[in-house]
Amino acid sequence: MSIQNPIPIPPSEAGFMQSYLDALGLVERLHRLLLDVIKDEFERVGVLDINAVQALLLFNIGDNEVTAGELKSRGYYQGSNVSYNLKKLVDMGYMHHQRCEIDRRSVRVRLTEKGRYIRDVVAELFSRHADGMENKGVLGDAGIEDITRSLKRMERYWTDQIRYIY
Repeated sequence: MSIQNPIPIPPSEAGFMQSYLDALGLVERLHRLLLDVIKDEFERVGVLDINAVQALLLFNIGDNEVTAGELKSRGYYQGSNVSYNLKKLVDMGYMHHQRCEIDRRSVRVRLTEKGRYIRDVVAELFSRHADGMENKGVLGDAGIEDITRSLKRMERYWTDQIRYIY
């Protein structure tokens, strides 16, 4: 799927606008592809009760103990259904949960041994991919640093738009 601009733009601005739309489409496709890659890895290792979004959540939490609110504020989880996924992960034995002593409404979560196994499967997958990209010349240090720097600038710009325009 390609993002198309429904509004006519002057030719002088069309080049940048088209490149921007291409980049947006690529980010969207890469995210979906990442989820497919994780799903395929879990099928390969015989883990069928967890989905890729939940696996990424476990990977991002790592050894931390966090609340549901912290998951979004720290950037560990971008979806709107964090409570649903946390409940499922607790029910399936991938996470422990405990009410906070200070604020009884808040629940802190951390990985169980089963959750740490999933985290390790994802970490190993990412490590293999990083090695493969570097060894095959797909990306080197400079290339990945350029991509990361550019994406962080876009993230800051969009975050500023949300915070200051509305």
